[in-house]
Amino acid sequence: MKNKRLGDMLMSQGYITEEQLAEALVRQKANGKRLGQELIDDGYITEDQLIDTLRVQLGIDYIDLSKTDIEPSMSKYVPKALAKKEVIVPVRVSRDTLFLAMADPLNFVALEEAHDTSKKKIVPMISTRAAIDHAINVLYGNEGAAEAMAQMRAEAGFTQDEIKTADETEENADAPTIRLVNSIIERAVNEKASDIHVEPTEDEMIIRMRIDGRLHKVLTVPKDLRDAVVSRLKVMGRMNIVEKRVPQDGRAMIRLKDHEIDLRLSTLPTIYGEKVVVRLLGTEGQMLTRKGIGIPESENKKLDKLLANTSGVIMIVGPTGSGKSSTMYALMQELLSESTNLITLEDPVEYHIAGATQVQINEKVGLTFASGLRSILRQDPDIICVGEIRDGETAEIAMRAAMTGHLVITTIHTEDAVSAIDRLKDMGVAPYLISAGLRGIISQRLLRRVCTHCKEEYTPDEGKIELSKIRNYPGRKFYHGRGCDYCYGSGYRGRIGVFEVLTMNDELRHCITSGGDKQEFTRLAEQTDYVPMLRNADDLVEQGITTVEEIIRTISIGD
Repeated sequence: MKNKRLGDMLMSQGYITEEQLAEALVRQKANGKRLGQELIDDGYITEDQLIDTLRVQLGIDYIDLSKTDIEPSMSKYVPKALAKKEVIVPVRVSRDTLFLAMADPLNFVALEEAHDTSKKKIVPMISTRAAIDHAINVLYGNEGAAEAMAQMRAEAGFTQDEIKTADETEENADAPTIRLVNSIIERAVNEKASDIHVEPTEDEMIIRMRIDGRLHKVLTVPKDLRDAVVSRLKVMGRMNIVEKRVPQDGRAMIRLKDHEIDLRLSTLPTIYGEKVVVRLLGTEGQMLTRKGIGIPESENKKLDKLLANTSGVIMIVGPTGSGKSSTMYALMQELLSESTNLITLEDPVEYHIAGATQVQINEKVGLTFASGLRSILRQDPDIICVGEIRDGETAEIAMRAAMTGHLVITTIHTEDAVSAIDRLKDMGVAPYLISAGLRGIISQRLLRRVCTHCKEEYTPDEGKIELSKIRNYPGRKFYHGRGCDYCYGSGYRGRIGVFEVLTMNDELRHCITSGGDKQEFTRLAEQTDYVPMLRNADDLVEQGITTVEEIIRTISIGD
């Protein structure tokens, strides 16, 4: 490879000026970044322009890691620490040559270190930084799992002809089993997964992870090792490892990369053994702010009005998995102060909020939402947060508590803000209680974000635009993700909330008490500052944050 300077190459391509290069070099010297990354961060070039320049000028091949299967054995050529430090990943070996994917093929230090560790000739290939980061997580995550499974077999004497269960070899297999389970959990945290599914089949055990609301297969465990994995998870959750005939629930707390991760474990007996689902909850709740969960500025003003109340019920509604709990925690953190007694009833307690009194529901000993709410009212609360209204008794107590001077924030499963009124009536709550107690309703969904690493303009099908019920006009631009390694080829990475906020007024209260139907209530709501969720979702499409298809999947079909 010729020793060419990156700045000169980019200027020859016309991507940057000499002044921009000089400015970037000054900043780079101060912060120690690679020049290419500095130019991208400054907004002078895109990552695609950088890759294009290096590929053409240096004659280096581009590799699409989303379409490349990297063998776990590749990890022996480049240590994980070096791979993460220099943003490189070994792709394949051909005799005495190692093909190395790099974000910056001009990083000669990385090339030398890879040569020293692998003892092979290095052929650099270029890829995006995000794709390499993801490939590192996959390769070295699979490496840890593969090593642990190999050691489990070696120590327990497993062979293809002689299969022993984990119970027979638990003492010997314990340490590698722990490493295997830990590597799976670490992989889930790195991928920002919400759940891990450990699923036995006739021939093997499949590990899947729910990322951005969708399940992805990430690993398979041989049939002869699956009992050991399940037993380890049950030990972590303090469950009975001998009992395999009935479902069990457990909880564990682990510390990973200076963060505490709360695990909720659930087992279910199946015809091939026990299935385990692990829910991952970060205890810090770093993104639990209005901005973090995606509440738009237009709805913020209505929320300010609702939170200014010192009494009444604020309901957060939506289907399962729509982010209701995150919104409730975000509002809790705003309302907390030294002069406020805030008590919660939750099942489960997902985040630990300093300054709040949090109560875990335990129906086995009679601590239900209804009984807990009665007890809370004797604790001199200012604000009560009820994790979920599941029955008419809890709903009625919440409404009466609101009428006696308490601010109650709660969640309920329903499709939209207007339907929440009918849901309360179906539970048997008297219309006059709803009218007197309710202050406002926040309805929400979670939409997947377009992956920023493969975002591109596209033209959606006219039929889909019509089905989504969003606006269409000449010259409107739409964006989607073409699919890349970073987003598992889905075109999406991360999620954002979309909201509608309904504040009560005298006309709406009269409609409830007089027995008005949903259509009448909707007509009156639209005469206020109420903005339907679909309109806010349309704005997210306009900004290129989400897609027409995601609107159809999450909002339009349900309406």
